Amino acid sequence: MVEQYLRQGPLDHLQLVARAASTAENPVGMAELPFLAMVNLRGAASDAAFTDAVKGVLGAELPTVANTWTSSTKGELLWLGPDEWLAISAKGEETAIADKLRKALDGQHASVTEVGEARTTIRLSGPRARDVIAKGCPLDLHPSVFADGQCAQSHIGRALTLLQCRDRETIDIHVLRSFAEYLWIWLEDAAREYGVSVLEA
Repeated sequence: MVEQYLRQGPLDHLQLVARAASTAENPVGMAELPFLAMVNLRGAASDAAFTDAVKGVLGAELPTVANTWTSSTKGELLWLGPDEWLAISAKGEETAIADKLRKALDGQHASVTEVGEARTTIRLSGPRARDVIAKGCPLDLHPSVFADGQCAQSHIGRALTLLQCRDRETIDIHVLRSFAEYLWIWLEDAAREYGVSVLEA
């Protein structure tokens, strides 16, 4: 029973609530992307053995510029700090990726921690997506500042978040499960003036 609960997206019940179709011309799209594989990775970016091992597993270059992310067909790597990254991949791949990273980094001064079960992802899309987030986030979200390939840790309302810019109109918001329902309701309310469309992930 507990396992069944844990494998439910924390926002499933909210997304199943019937909503009238938005009449807005460009509504803000909202979708949950639950159970993405997420692995916290710690190590030295200056160590070629470490960076080569990570690239060998995920196929992406380790981002060393603050608040950026890289990707490949195998997954994505988000910069969290000078020696910390978040690896994100497809649902169901978390344990496999973590095991591959541990094997590749065996003997090195590094750590690999599975964290996906504790988090979920809310995707906002549309030309007003940034305006919605800006109502509760102190970051400058103008596309000239927060552009494709950038990410940033901040908060929206009272929820700590990791924002990942995919393109000019699409931002993924990674948040702890315990804050997910609060944040979804907050975002939905903030987007109401523009119109809201709940999308399939």
